[in-house]
Amino acid sequence: MTRVTARDGVLPRSIGAWSAAAILVGSTIGSGIFRVPSEVAAATGSVGGVALLWTAGALIALCGALSLAELAVMMPRSGGIYVFIREAWGPLPAFLFGWTRLLVIQPAVLGAIALIFASYIGAFVPVGEGTERIIAAAVVVLLAAANYRSTNWGAAVQNASTVAKVTTLAGLALVAFAFGDPEMGAFAAVDWSAGNAAGIGGALVVVMWTYDGWADLTYIAGEVRDPQRVIPRALIAGTLAVAAIYLLVNSAYLYVMPVSDVAASDLVAADAATRLFGSVGSSVAAALVLLSTFGALNGSMMTGPRIFFALADDGLFFSSVARVHPRFETPFVAIVVAAVLGVAFVSLRTFEQLANAFVLGMWPFYVLAVWAVFRLRRKLPEAPRSYRVYGYPAVPIVFIGASIFMLGDALIRDPLSTLLGIAVIGAGIPVHFYWSRHGAAA
Repeated sequence: MTRVTARDGVLPRSIGAWSAAAILVGSTIGSGIFRVPSEVAAATGSVGGVALLWTAGALIALCGALSLAELAVMMPRSGGIYVFIREAWGPLPAFLFGWTRLLVIQPAVLGAIALIFASYIGAFVPVGEGTERIIAAAVVVLLAAANYRSTNWGAAVQNASTVAKVTTLAGLALVAFAFGDPEMGAFAAVDWSAGNAAGIGGALVVVMWTYDGWADLTYIAGEVRDPQRVIPRALIAGTLAVAAIYLLVNSAYLYVMPVSDVAASDLVAADAATRLFGSVGSSVAAALVLLSTFGALNGSMMTGPRIFFALADDGLFFSSVARVHPRFETPFVAIVVAAVLGVAFVSLRTFEQLANAFVLGMWPFYVLAVWAVFRLRRKLPEAPRSYRVYGYPAVPIVFIGASIFMLGDALIRDPLSTLLGIAVIGAGIPVHFYWSRHGAAA
């Protein structure tokens, strides 16, 4: 099997506009909207604080999507952020992104989402912890097999699950407004203050965890049809759709529950549904979580392996990982690598450990990617740009400033974990120099 490159166009451009948007929306809306609202309510203690943080999260994600759209139409290649960082900052930072994604972020994403999926199976059939891990590993393998077999199969799963989850989430919110008792919720006596300012930084970090996914479409840009037209529209429209759903759902939670109850709830969606539907509400919420996490897991399995594919294509990882299946035309080795790491993390780590490994791991690289807009306009001023960032330079500056604020806040609040994350990234530096000198094994 001959070695191919991410720039050769060997991966067919089979993803259309609807599938591109579904990849972004489906990858973003996972488990966060069912867990994070209680943390945000607890951190702020007011309707105003909740509204401020979820709106701020939407604006930050939109600024990031608007910025990366310019880079994606310039370089519509497999790997996305890896490619942008490589072109703007060189091979070392790009390798560190791929290294961190390979060892920490991708397995943590797959493992955490799969464990949530498996845990909610318990709402319908009794399962122990060991069985949960088996179910989680099995769903990772199942979706890896679908994406191994065909990108179109993966896209079909993504389209169906995204439509179903968005429709169900919106429907649940509208039912809350139609049949909920507003006198029992936070809107009966609204506190529009920002609430506890000391908790805003940490709460913004977890809010951005729920919005993470807005950049995932760029990883698979090499397989999008008519990328100059489709990618900017899908990035912007998809991010706006996620923001609208999140604001609608949070409003519905607060419509039927006071802020204190939302803050105290470990399963806020289930508690809200129980107030609407009685005892059957927890089953409704569990089914919604299953649907949502399944779609997010499939989206991550579609997009993440393309980073490893691009890394190997540049000679910075085993060259076999850049192989394309001669019949299915998928980066099958990269998909298998992602699946094996995801199953390993499911087997060895808890959800909390996986979530902690993921939070903030991506943000230094998001800063570099968005900053690349400025650098590449100077470095490659004549490069074709069919789309330019709306609101430049304010939009990328807002994103970079907000990201630096979150990273700084994390360093102050939890220096040990933040420094550990930095150490993991830094450990890739000697690996990069070794690999650059000795080359990837075939």
